Amino acid sequence: MTVLLVQIPSRPRLQARGMDAGASGLPGAHTNYAYVLSRDGMVVDRVGRCAASLLPKAQQVVAVLSDTDVAWHSIVLPKAPAARLAAALSGVLEEALLDDTENSHLALAPDAVAGQATWVAAINRPWLQAHLTELEKNQSTVDRVVPSSWPDVPAMGHFSLTKDAEHEENEGNTQVQLTWSHPQGVAVLPLSGGLSKTLLPSSSHNDIRWSATAAAATQAERWLGGAVTVLTAEQRGLQAARTLWNLRQFDLTPSRRGSRWLLDAWRTVLGPQWRPARFGLGVLVVAQLLGLNLWANHLDGRLQAQRRQLTTVLQAEFPQVRAVLDAPLQMESEVQRLRLRAGQTSSSDLEPLLVAAASGWPSDRSPAQDFSYTAGQLTLAASGWSPAHIDQFTNALRAGGWQVQPQESKLVVRAASPLASQAGSARSVP
Repeated sequence: MTVLLVQIPSRPRLQARGMDAGASGLPGAHTNYAYVLSRDGMVVDRVGRCAASLLPKAQQVVAVLSDTDVAWHSIVLPKAPAARLAAALSGVLEEALLDDTENSHLALAPDAVAGQATWVAAINRPWLQAHLTELEKNQSTVDRVVPSSWPDVPAMGHFSLTKDAEHEENEGNTQVQLTWSHPQGVAVLPLSGGLSKTLLPSSSHNDIRWSATAAAATQAERWLGGAVTVLTAEQRGLQAARTLWNLRQFDLTPSRRGSRWLLDAWRTVLGPQWRPARFGLGVLVVAQLLGLNLWANHLDGRLQAQRRQLTTVLQAEFPQVRAVLDAPLQMESEVQRLRLRAGQTSSSDLEPLLVAAASGWPSDRSPAQDFSYTAGQLTLAASGWSPAHIDQFTNALRAGGWQVQPQESKLVVRAASPLASQAGSARSVP
């Protein structure tokens, strides 16, 4: 499943009046988005930066927010109905939010349980809504919005260049920042001051996962006094996309009706977490197909054996038959020929049909006023017969090996199995 990762440009911390759309962080005509395209959500296949209208297509679109664009608050999740949960969160965090309540979008951690402590992410609603609208004007629906970092155990430290330092040509003047994600929250701190080290635990750093971009790795290792894992911004974004985080909740939840719901379910099934299930299902389907083929071959072998047995019986009883094309039909023809030669009647003759009809005729019905005989079947007039009379007549003849078929006001009588009824008497023909 192809995944398109779109990095939402960071929102300026300080906004002055009179700023244009680009300076205020809102998308404008010249807003470009950094993106990562991955065919499986694990490996970076293509990176670039372009306008929203030029972004490549993918089966899943994930928007990634910068570390500084998400504020984290730890609360006890209130017990409220789903329809009123957003309002309940706003009430709990009203005093702690940096923006006004109506301008704040809140999202819960994926494992949130009512009545227990959980994390709530707070994002500027107009800014996030504007970028989602810009992306969805030209792209398919943004399926998820994920943070670059979040409160986590064990703690994580990631070193990267500050936004201004990314364009510095003199490496000695570059500024490095540390994103410190720990069980108590997320902080973004510059390395230039002493505040960063005061926040780090004084004990061993072995349990902390350290990473850095390639441009910040040297200064990070010098500052830390140890090695760090080089992790590009693209790889870090893919790591965030593989988590269960999704900040697109409540009123920003995308529509998932009809075909959209089916598409989301299909994407989930094609995801890497379902790979073992898909493999197992494929093995099961292959095993079923092999089993069906083996059973079909077994049945075909039994059918061929029965046909050979019929051919053997035909040639043993009637040696004059050399070419066998349809053993049952040829056997019936030979038996009929022997009957005619011996002057015996068969079940398809008129006399046995009349005897059978008389044996099952209802006692309260008058004799048949009209009948006809053609091609081994006897047609009797049955006008005025009730369904009970027809059932009585049919059941009586069925016990003797005869078949009755009602047709409007008539009854058609024929032998149920001419070959079966004739085979026994064939052996008595001299």
